[in-house]
Amino acid sequence: MAITQAIANNFKKLLMEGDFNGKASGGDKFKIGLYTNSATLNSATTSYTTGQEVGNSGQYTAGGGALVNAGTSMTAGVARVDWADRSWTGVTLTARGALIYNTSSTTTNSAVCILDFGGDKTATSGTFTVQFPAATSTAAILRVSG
Repeated sequence: MAITQAIANNFKKLLMEGDFNGKASGGDKFKIGLYTNSATLNSATTSYTTGQEVGNSGQYTAGGGALVNAGTSMTAGVARVDWADRSWTGVTLTARGALIYNTSSTTTNSAVCILDFGGDKTATSGTFTVQFPAATSTAAILRVSG
């Protein structure tokens, strides 16, 4: 079992079919779910799954949580989408990675990208935060270049 950071192949296909709207206002809705080190998530992941998702604790419940979309931008030939950091309070959990998925797509709950935290991250009776990198052409979590 392994979590491999990647843009989901299914998302790439849906992007080419015009089934992605990253606009902050009126765009698609996205969620992020947290997973244990027993999960198998990679570029072949097609949709949200409950398999090996972390258990309910505090504010965290199955399915994860909604992401606040900060919109799309383009610099130096690189298009990108950005989301605000996502936190859950009052949790006791250990997560190895995450799945961002689109809840608005015509293929409901389709995988967008897989995040590998590089090791288990733990919160004990506290706050668990997924902090996204700066939305630059070289660091944004989801970017497309030619």
